[in-house]
Amino acid sequence: MKQEYTVGNYLLDRLSELGIRHMFGVPGDYNLAFLDNVIDHEEMEWVGNRNELNAAYAADGYARINGFAALITTFGVGELSAINGIAGSYAEHVPVVKITGAPTTKVMDNGLYVHHTLGDGNFDHFSRMFQEVTVAQTFLTQENAAQEIDRVLLACMTEKRPVHITLPIDVYDKPANKPESPLHEEVATSNHEALNQMLSELTPMIEKAKQPVILAGYEVNRYENREELMAFADKTGIPVTILSGGKGAFNEEHQQFIGVYNGELSAPYLQKRVDEADCIIQIGAKPTDSTTGGFSYNFSNKDVIQITPFSVITANQKYAPITMKDALVALSDKVAQKNTADLNIIPLQSQLDQNTFEVKEKNIKQNRFFERLSHFMKEKDVLLAEQGTSYYGAATMPIPKDTMFIGQPLWGSIGFTFPALLGSQLADMNRRNILLIGDGSFQLTAQELSTMLDQKIKPIIFLINNDGYTVERAIHGENQPYNDIPMWDYKKLPEVFSPEGKSLTYKVQTETELEEALKAAENNHDSLTFIEVVMHRDDKPELLAQLSKRFAKQNG
Repeated sequence: MKQEYTVGNYLLDRLSELGIRHMFGVPGDYNLAFLDNVIDHEEMEWVGNRNELNAAYAADGYARINGFAALITTFGVGELSAINGIAGSYAEHVPVVKITGAPTTKVMDNGLYVHHTLGDGNFDHFSRMFQEVTVAQTFLTQENAAQEIDRVLLACMTEKRPVHITLPIDVYDKPANKPESPLHEEVATSNHEALNQMLSELTPMIEKAKQPVILAGYEVNRYENREELMAFADKTGIPVTILSGGKGAFNEEHQQFIGVYNGELSAPYLQKRVDEADCIIQIGAKPTDSTTGGFSYNFSNKDVIQITPFSVITANQKYAPITMKDALVALSDKVAQKNTADLNIIPLQSQLDQNTFEVKEKNIKQNRFFERLSHFMKEKDVLLAEQGTSYYGAATMPIPKDTMFIGQPLWGSIGFTFPALLGSQLADMNRRNILLIGDGSFQLTAQELSTMLDQKIKPIIFLINNDGYTVERAIHGENQPYNDIPMWDYKKLPEVFSPEGKSLTYKVQTETELEEALKAAENNHDSLTFIEVVMHRDDKPELLAQLSKRFAKQNG
């Protein structure tokens, strides 16, 4: 007997069109029947997570590599568990489709006091909460399903932010028509008049500048404008710096790349070169406290040209609608090339110590660890760095060409990167994924190690064991018990979480032990590698040490 095409089929087919091949989530009685559709779908694989928050984090990591992601939870308890992860995706412009399995329409229409509700007969409490952290929301019915699914997915595609779909358990199996045409993004188009006005007024400003600089950020990655940024830099000869959240947006080995800008906490040359620039072309960059040394940048807004995803903005004018891609292409064609000899460019590669890393028989310190790691990285790696010592150690660490970088400096939810690693690795099994995470963050989301072993992914995990919440100790309460955590026997966890799972584990404390573990990880192509790196609790990257003082002052 031929199976009827349903609302559930329609939703899964549209998600598949977006390139989504994995569905993250946790089962619950309001989504169980729909999950049968997920299991049966030829182009979708179910990835069950250990909790809903981890599912949201995993979807975020997946979307940053794949372009889009989806997860499903049950009503109320499940969706609220996931909402923190969705808020992070919203803050950092990551397109995730959040699906909530809901009670039957009859139950909701009659206002019955069913489980996973507040017992008041009102079923829109939680969907209204999601309005604050998603760009589009819908409640599916048999009548509106096709149109509403397309509407919210188009919003997700255009705005690169999460959307929320409520799917009642008695709607998923209702009949639906198959899509008549592909789900084409309603591509934002630039207004030619605005574009021409921008070119006529800003081209002279850029060409007149004696010491211009390009400051790029994470929106270059989200809107996939890396090639356009590279072409603009090559054509004009202008030096490029990035905010740490935008690492990977520009080749750090390029001769025009001058480093990662952190306001007054930058290297002296870089700080002076940016703060004294007479024209800053800010491309997809949003300065935050975490990425600018606590707002310690000293350049003037009057010298800034902001190129955002859909507009170009100066201190006195906004040109819109203009897409980032169109702005970069048009400026590349129009702006004359600068004489690089006049631009005071010292490439990052020239600023670095070119000496070969020599292993010493002594305990590992933060600065030495990140120096060694920079030589361990390869082109096209995916590097995830957890907020804290890991992020601020990696922020200024040079990374090879075509490396993708995943961090969460704006939302900063600790524990995020561990489940995000599950997502990013599943998104592209051909790229080596490397995670840096501290012990405090790891303890929040460690359960997802079980899922990684079950999925047989093969990332390299560096767990930095420095005995507690180093970031918080640096900001306040250095010796207070609230910054302490229980000590775990971390190296045994892969076996605990999956007794039959295969993994390579190391616990290292000296540079020679680290070297042995790195060589083993380099040659391990069969399983997950888990390396616990023990460091002193008071040791921290210099950038974090200085930034923590500014956060303490900011909070005071």
